[in-house]
Amino acid sequence: MKAKVERILVGVAAVLICAGGSLAADVHPIVEVQSGYLFGAISDGKWIKADETAKSIGDETTYLVYGLTQALGDAKGDKPKLAQDCGETLAVTLSSKPEKGVIAIAAPWDALSRKVQVLDPTQKVYIDAVRDFLKTKGIEQPKVNIENILRVDLDGDGEDEVLISATNYFSKDGRVPMRSPAGSYSMVLLRRVVAGKVETQLVEGEFHPKAYIRKEDSFDAPNAYKVIATLDLDGDGKMEVVVASNYYEGEEITIYRCDPKKAEALLSVACGA
Repeated sequence: MKAKVERILVGVAAVLICAGGSLAADVHPIVEVQSGYLFGAISDGKWIKADETAKSIGDETTYLVYGLTQALGDAKGDKPKLAQDCGETLAVTLSSKPEKGVIAIAAPWDALSRKVQVLDPTQKVYIDAVRDFLKTKGIEQPKVNIENILRVDLDGDGEDEVLISATNYFSKDGRVPMRSPAGSYSMVLLRRVVAGKVETQLVEGEFHPKAYIRKEDSFDAPNAYKVIATLDLDGDGKMEVVVASNYYEGEEITIYRCDPKKAEALLSVACGA
């Protein structure tokens, strides 16, 4: 019953999106909810950058807001403007920013048509998979720290994929340090069945087998990566993976297409020094 109601709500929102808002036909802008950063748009199957997208967006554009596991209702957005203290990054002010909202898109399709499950990050099979992968990156005795695990059928073939976000910079407060300690890392892995076998694919990440050697006031500013959404952002029935990364004084959010052979960055937004 709950799933049926959610589908109805998505359908109603889609009608609103099609009927209202100042927006060029077939241009579907994508916004990060909490910051308002404009990624760009999807238009006739093509990914359009933010500066070009901004030319097609007026005030009162209607977006549907999504969280990690569900649609959260609609919100109005104004014409994009330069985000404060973020260089050339454009941002949209949304009328509603639900606490769990992640991505907003002005599009008529349901971007979350398949269920996303949040799994127990302490499962041995995934801890072992992360440990084995880290060893291939030169970290001989990895300290595994999985932040979240998501199970979802990304390509709609009936076979679930698993996304693992794992980070360990050995900081007591959970913050990302300015310099990477020995054996530290952060990554997003995708586990999927290919030709009958489970394969582990790197979506994004970085690995530090050795500690960064400080020279005067230098630093390497490592990043922490985490999946924040899986959504069909181009309406082709396949779900893209949205990864947030942050370092000690900035952040970036990237939309990836994850094919069996590679993960391809499609659009991204960033703010920081």
